[in-house]
Amino acid sequence: MCGRVALFTPPARLARFLEATLAAGISPETAPNWNLGPQQTLFALRDDQEQRVLEPFFWGLIPPWAKDPAISNNLINARGETVAEKPSFREAFLTRPCVIPVDGFYEWAVHGTAKQPHYFTRRDGNVALFAGLYEFWRNPAMPSAPPRATCTVLTTEPSADIDGVHDRMPVILEPRTVDQWLTPGPSGAAARSELIRSAPAGTLQHLAVRPLVNSVRNNGPELLEPGTEVATRLF
Repeated sequence: MCGRVALFTPPARLARFLEATLAAGISPETAPNWNLGPQQTLFALRDDQEQRVLEPFFWGLIPPWAKDPAISNNLINARGETVAEKPSFREAFLTRPCVIPVDGFYEWAVHGTAKQPHYFTRRDGNVALFAGLYEFWRNPAMPSAPPRATCTVLTTEPSADIDGVHDRMPVILEPRTVDQWLTPGPSGAAARSELIRSAPAGTLQHLAVRPLVNSVRNNGPELLEPGTEVATRLF
């Protein structure tokens, strides 16, 4: 599972890196978030007909047919092996791919009844580009309200870079494969399926960090300081 990320690169810089337009209303210098979790806002790149736009999305996909937004708690990730078949993701996989840029992500290695957090980044220093899907959900109890933009992160089997820390990893795209992930039309799903795989060994690096990151109330660069003390319990 991928359930916690760091995002401190300013949105304007992310948009330039992705050769995208920044959506209206987004501050080019949004405050950094060192401990961003589900039910918070990620930025995602999607094709908006004639241009590619970097927009804010609620992390936790809500399918259009959902009656209760609480379903998003269970849809922060989509397993790449079954994403084309699961009712919650099937339509989004066919027609609504997105790319989610992050500076890094956290995973926890289990030690008995405790967990050691690790922070993963790209070895080349670039932002990591997660393969994602999005949906627009309209609350049936508030039909006149604007729809909510929601997203999920695809996961797959771990590469050698993450094996031993966790049994899943996000699907990480390369800049050259962004076009393929966002391929529109009937061929899009087939093109995306080819990219659902673990990143090559050597793509990522990681370090053990302090268990401060276990609480989303802690949010600052000190979360990325090395540390080997484990949390006293699972969370």
